[in-house]
Amino acid sequence: MKKFLTVLLILLLLLAGAFAAAVVTVKKLASPVLTTDDGTKIRFEVPNGMSVSEAGKELEADGLIRNKKLFYYSARYPKLKSFLYGKDSGTAFVLRSGIYYISPSMNIAEIQNVLSSGQQEYIKVSLPEGLTISKIAAELEEQNICAASEFIAVCKNADFAAACGISGETCEGFLFPDTYFLTAGMSAEAVAKIMIDNFFAKIQEIPTLVAMNSADLYNTVKLASIVEREYRVEDEAPLIASVFKNRLRRNIGLYSCATVEYILTEILGRPHPERILIEDTKIDNPYNTYVWAGLPPGPISNPGLVALRASADTPKTNYYFFQIVDPAAGRHVFTTSFEEHIESHSLYTKSNKK
Repeated sequence: MKKFLTVLLILLLLLAGAFAAAVVTVKKLASPVLTTDDGTKIRFEVPNGMSVSEAGKELEADGLIRNKKLFYYSARYPKLKSFLYGKDSGTAFVLRSGIYYISPSMNIAEIQNVLSSGQQEYIKVSLPEGLTISKIAAELEEQNICAASEFIAVCKNADFAAACGISGETCEGFLFPDTYFLTAGMSAEAVAKIMIDNFFAKIQEIPTLVAMNSADLYNTVKLASIVEREYRVEDEAPLIASVFKNRLRRNIGLYSCATVEYILTEILGRPHPERILIEDTKIDNPYNTYVWAGLPPGPISNPGLVALRASADTPKTNYYFFQIVDPAAGRHVFTTSFEEHIESHSLYTKSNKK
């Protein structure tokens, strides 16, 4: 009996030793890869649908954890995490998609807390006034937000435009120029909706626009899109709008170089011209305001608040003409008669470079 107890004691001691060794090993595997924080941060992406085991595998491959299986089991069994890191770490783990920056000095519990946050890496995208759908699409693709073709398809979908409260066939004119903080891989529809919602939020600053019905708003945006591409100096935008409105009232062609430029670049796919030629003004296209009186079928750019306000709250003038007189400063001269206008006639277009 004494011999049996001795053997049993030895076995218990061995088991205890093995257990203690196992605990030491597990705690070692649960410890951070780096014992001190040297400021290193590694970008770690969790796409939609990634499993916990897949995340653990990639974390181990990236050198952020010591053992992928321990990451998985501590995520699945909160009590194990409590044992390793304390009772405050015993909450259930939910892996959320996002882009994270993780330090190798973080332990598994800390990493899991970060991966549960759903935080995102935002990409700053600045869109100046006057860009078209296609140019915005190119910028979004360059920044890896979404494919240009997908964004163009969404913005030129009449059903989508109608669902967003736009009277026209496309979203041109309603993609508000602003600085946006977006994420890689967003859906084109989500990006377009953000810009359109921003448009309707920003025009709250212009009561005249807010009071308009959908059709009148659309026509005002058409006009603003032309004013946006014509004015160079902010204080001249209302005067340019007044010229166009005077011409519209008398059913005179707007004679806007910007509409011809839209045909050349957006419809015919040519490079942005440095100068509009006489033959360009004769192109038979409904957007050509040299050939057709009235507003074009749709906006030719996405205007900002200056052009929108100028087109909504336009001063009354007797001007029917304007022309550039100082290309460097962007200044125009405004005249009431064709005779005054023809004295120093020259055709320029507003630069469309970023």
